This record gives sequence, C-alpha cells and structure tokens, in this order.
Amino acid sequence: MSRKKKHEHVNHERWLVSYADFITLLFAFFVVLFASSQSDKKKQSQVAAAMQSAFTPLGIFESHSKTPPIADNSFAPSQTKPAAIPLPMPPVGSTHLEETEARIHRLLRTQSASGGIPPGSVTTHMTPEGLVISLNEIGFFASGSAEVRVASMAMLTALATTLPNAPVRVEGHTDNVPIHNDQYPTNWELSTARATAIARLLLERSNIQPTNLAAAGYAEYHPVASNATEEGRSQNRRVDIILLRDRAPSR
Repeated sequence: MSRKKKHEHVNHERWLVSYADFITLLFAFFVVLFASSQSDKKKQSQVAAAMQSAFTPLGIFESHSKTPPIADNSFAPSQTKPAAIPLPMPPVGSTHLEETEARIHRLLRTQSASGGIPPGSVTTHMTPEGLVISLNEIGFFASGSAEVRVASMAMLTALATTLPNAPVRVEGHTDNVPIHNDQYPTNWELSTARATAIARLLLERSNIQPTNLAAAGYAEYHPVASNATEEGRSQNRRVDIILLRDRAPSR
C-alpha cells in the first residue's frame, strides 16, 4: 500500500512579522525626529553660522542675513524691544543755585562798570521754584518789540555762559497797557515772542540742552508790581529766566 502524503500546515500569520518590523522602524523614526527637535539651540546656532559662512560666497543665502532661518517664524508673535526710559535730571540743589547767583552778581558788577546795560536792568531773587533772573525791558528790548538790543548782546552772552545745563524756563511778561502795532495784536504775542527770543539766544550761547529749556508768555497776568504807576509797569515789563530746582518745565 502506498503511504499517504502528509499535508503541510500553511501559516497564514507570517505577515505579522513584517508588520511588527515596520512598526518598530516607524517608532524609531519618530523617536529620532523628537530627539532632533529637542536638541540644543546653541548647537543649532553654531551649525547655522557655519552654513552661512560656507554658502554666502556662493550666493545661496542672502548677504544681508546673518544666519539662515532655522524655522518659519512668520506666525510667531512679534517681539519689539521696549524703548529706553529717559532718566530724570537730578534736582538742582540750593547750594548750586546760590553759587550761580553769586557768579551772576559778579558779572553784573563787571557789566555795570563797562556801561553795557543800564543799572538795574538785571535782578535776581530766590523762590521756592528756583533762581529767578529778571531782565528788565529797558535794558534788552525797545518798547513794543521782541528784538534784542544789540548793546545788550554782550551781557546776555556772558550771562548764558554762567548758567548750568539744568532745567530752565523763560517767561515773558508785560504791563497791562494794550499794545498798538501791526506785529503784535496783544500782549500775549509780545510776551511770548520776547521769551522765545531769549530762549533761542540761550540755546545758541550756553550749554543748556533743548530738552531742559521751555519758553512761555504770560502777558500782563503775572505782575510783580502795581500797574497803577509808571514805576510798577516798568518792573512788570520783563523776561524771567528761572533756573528750576526740579524737572518741571512749566507751571
């Protein structure tokens, strides 16, 4: 009798071996990607700098770019550098103000002796706000004009050199007599123009910076004497240079 052939059992699950190998490789691939994404940023910058130095001569990277982009940051929120906050000027001490006033008094004695301006054209006094240097109209301006007298320019130049680079406000003042000319319709315009003329001269001939200087016109509304007399009105027609104790530029 012939022996019957024994049928071999067919394994229908052999594909699982290949599938398992594929899954293992895929898992390893994602592990490598994850590890690459968490690599040291400093090393990336070094690699980018090396690539830039190597490829720039070939024109591959733009010449204005220091390093090639590592990632697309087009959707990243923009970061702007905050503007630097200017430090406030230190307050001017009382001792410094007194020294400045003493220098001005010595200057006035010299100028009075040379006859540059009429006596009493410049006075000083200390206030809680600071040192006030009053320029009387008679020594520096013609009536109804904001043009500085040529004869007083030497005095003003010498005065400007005595002032430190500190907060200064220049104020123009008039009496209560209405002005009558075509250039200045009211005392507001005249007082402001005179203050601006003196402020401009200080900028040109002193060490005061523009950020430390302010000019204002007050017309007849801040008198220092009565407008009922000619002597009082003469005192009110003035330009005050105020060397401030603090940073505040205006009232």
